[in-house]
Amino acid sequence: MSYLHKTTTWLVIPGLAVIAILLGAFVAGSLRPVEPARSTPESPTPAVPPVVEALPASQTSGYPVVRRDGSDEYESPFVAVVETFQNAVVNVSARSSNQETPWWFRDRDRGASSGSGFFFRPDGYVLTNAHVVRDATRLTVRTASGYEYDARLVGADPMTDLAVLKVEPEEEIVTIPFGTSDDLKVGDWAIAIGNPFPQQGLDRTVTVGVISATGRSNLRFGSETPRYQNYIQTDASINPGNSGGPLLNLRGEAIGVNSAISSPTGSSVGIGFAIPIDMAKAIVPDLIEFGQAQRGWLGVWLSNVTEREAKRQRLTQVAGVRIDSVMANSPASVAGIRRGDVVVNFNGQDVRNSNQFSVLVSTVKVGEAVPIGVLRNGQEVALEAVVGDQNNTAQIARSESGSNRDVTEERWLGMELVEFTTQLASEIGVKHIDGIYVNGVDPGSTAYRAGVTEGTIVIQLNNQVIGSLGEARRVIGQLGTSPDAVPLLVLEPDGSVARKVLRP
Repeated sequence: MSYLHKTTTWLVIPGLAVIAILLGAFVAGSLRPVEPARSTPESPTPAVPPVVEALPASQTSGYPVVRRDGSDEYESPFVAVVETFQNAVVNVSARSSNQETPWWFRDRDRGASSGSGFFFRPDGYVLTNAHVVRDATRLTVRTASGYEYDARLVGADPMTDLAVLKVEPEEEIVTIPFGTSDDLKVGDWAIAIGNPFPQQGLDRTVTVGVISATGRSNLRFGSETPRYQNYIQTDASINPGNSGGPLLNLRGEAIGVNSAISSPTGSSVGIGFAIPIDMAKAIVPDLIEFGQAQRGWLGVWLSNVTEREAKRQRLTQVAGVRIDSVMANSPASVAGIRRGDVVVNFNGQDVRNSNQFSVLVSTVKVGEAVPIGVLRNGQEVALEAVVGDQNNTAQIARSESGSNRDVTEERWLGMELVEFTTQLASEIGVKHIDGIYVNGVDPGSTAYRAGVTEGTIVIQLNNQVIGSLGEARRVIGQLGTSPDAVPLLVLEPDGSVARKVLRP
């Protein structure tokens, strides 16, 4: 799907101004359901096994390289990668009841939006973008050999724009191994492969460029803007329909999942973005096991370090995050983190800013003990925190206020609705308004298909203004157990007002 910004076109292929400062459930305003929907794979095998060996360095170390057939002719270093792994890239066709799919991403032959993906397990697991499969009522995967399979949505995470599909292959399939993205350097080669419109003869398009930058964040892609951003920027062309395809290194390893471009024209101008594969490696196992991401949580409010704070803490550069407040009984509190501390290192990685820090925390496995380096009044202090579960943060907040879960929560049409109190607004860093807060959305549910996301505030339900969970329950009761089309007026996590229609 595609969204146009008033000044710059941010193109999400094919298819939040409010980013909360509190980490975990409250960082970036992301609150998770207490009881996640599960979608367990048929096999208990590891989620991301190294099923394919990367190419040896002797084949990919330079340009040009000797042809593999032993002749004296030369070829680019990209040929071996493409020949080995291009057949792992598939076309993903998403049929949807949503008629608002932009025409430039609609596959007119099939009446469906079209994107890309790639096999990463030999038993038929496909990695793609969440926005590629959003609102889909039927998913089809077409392979390089021409096979078409009905695909099942295993799990999706709009907060990172990642999704996993499952097919039952009737052929031997090629898979792409996961590499690493943490050690990428600006100037490294990058190969993008997409499979946008095979029905039109445009299958497995290959483009080549370099890593232009890493750690890109605060990008805007309309209402589907992911909250957790740590994008790889590349000048390898990412064309319409190529979203969800792999970004590869010269060893044929996936280092990213192609996702979006910035363009004033709607076509590639050399500014493309890919989700780092290390983020995918943290999210994919949860999508397979639970159907959604299980995120780490510390329980702190943050702000970026200013130049003045950097001088006071004797920092050599303006980097790190300042702790503005610590939630009582949170993992941060137990670890000894204090208000005024500046976090400069987390789990062995230097901390640059609050956005990067939120990504680092959210991708740590729940229950894992991680080292944290802070500066306190100019002195280095080494701490260790056992990362908590975002799904439990709402319970912690309620236990502190004495609230009762039966009173403050409601599950309806795939949404977990909670009372939007002034305390919750303060915790997630937004202005309080009358409405109810969407604490979580089940993948594949009615609310998910309608485009409702976590962090949304519902202000009208069935054309009736609602200011509390009690009022929402009253309207839900009027609708009965089998409502037809239910209109919502919502405040999106990016601050925009939108209308949604729930069609059970």
